[in-house]
Amino acid sequence: METEALVKRREIKKKKPRFKRQEWHRHKRLEEKWRRPKGNSSKLRKRIKGRGKLPSIGYSSPKEVKGLNRNGFREVIIKNINDLEKIDPSREVGKIASSVGKKKRFEIEEKAIKMGIKIVNGMLKY
Repeated sequence: METEALVKRREIKKKKPRFKRQEWHRHKRLEEKWRRPKGNSSKLRKRIKGRGKLPSIGYSSPKEVKGLNRNGFREVIIKNINDLEKIDPSREVGKIASSVGKKKRFEIEEKAIKMGIKIVNGMLKY
């Protein structure tokens, strides 16, 4: 299911910088993960050259591939066997919830194989 939009998303993601928190290198207690700069005289907020990039809408993926995995399928969370009936195998793949135990997981996977549904995080090999 390799579409033009999926290729475009891959190219956009390659060019996208890692957005880091302001002054993450100076204060070790701060993490690198993004926090919006709110200071009145913040150079990053004012977009001064050489201070890092701000997240903007220009880095987003094309609308038609938002929410799809890298293969072009939408992932649906499965919590019990009945959830398998709601999946369309041509456009969706299943992802078993982490709260499901091993016994139920095997039951879900066996039924999914019979129905022709792919499971992303399955334990059984197809």
